[in-house]
Amino acid sequence: MSRICDITGKKSMVGHNVSFSNKKTKRRFHPNLQKKKFYLPETGEWVTLKVSTSAIRTINKKGITKTIIDAIKKGNI
Repeated sequence: MSRICDITGKKSMVGHNVSFSNKKTKRRFHPNLQKKKFYLPETGEWVTLKVSTSAIRTINKKGITKTIIDAIKKGNI
């Protein structure tokens, strides 16, 4: 199961765990992804998307249709 947001395209990043002695070991930073159902009023159907919490806030602000259109223009979908 890939950890990529369907709307924004956010994915895991690589960084370091830093110990008290300043040793660095590799780790991954995963985006906060949620599976959520959205209703599309134009088609009358429900769509399940895996979206980040920041994308959920964007959907609440702009609406699902406008957000999907913007994501298609940016090339994320």
